[in-house]
Amino acid sequence: MQKKILKNNLIYFIIFFFLASCSSVPKYPANACKIFSQKYLWYKHTKKSSKTYGAPVHIILAFINKESGFNRWAKPKRTRLFKVVPYKRPSSSFGYSQAVKKTWELYKTETDNPLALRTRFKDSVMFIGWYISKTNKINKIPLNDSYRQYLNYYLGWGNYAKKVYKTDKKAIIFANSVKKQSNIYKSQLRECKKSLDRNKYIIF
Repeated sequence: MQKKILKNNLIYFIIFFFLASCSSVPKYPANACKIFSQKYLWYKHTKKSSKTYGAPVHIILAFINKESGFNRWAKPKRTRLFKVVPYKRPSSSFGYSQAVKKTWELYKTETDNPLALRTRFKDSVMFIGWYISKTNKINKIPLNDSYRQYLNYYLGWGNYAKKVYKTDKKAIIFANSVKKQSNIYKSQLRECKKSLDRNKYIIF
């Protein structure tokens, strides 16, 4: 009887530990060093995206912070009919990157990655790196220009080219916030990058 109780407690502990380690939202989302210390694999995935596409780690991280607040299940709020009745969502944005279905499908096709999920951090940071790289090629925006890169991310390549941002106050506000956060992350990562690069075998 006692062995059975101990066994059950062990199972519950393992389940709890697994769920805690897989929890989406980090405790300190405004601090890059604390984010990556808590979730070391996120650093490895973001670094891989940066190496593959040339997008700086601090900018990729700032995009996710702005888009979803690191919530893997994030979706746009539903619109309301007559200001009361819940109605449709304004877009198909979903997951860490808030990528819409059409652009996500384009990413999967171009990168030959049919199993990519918007709720998986690894896939989300690769998507953002890919998008930043495409923005660089399509609209000639430098990879390290967080402000104009985010305007492209938020508005889309076509709307940016049409300079829609000139009449979209929200886009400007959001892009400024991403620029500010990315600069903060950049400064923080200078202090902990060497330490993060040394921790090659940490799982959680």
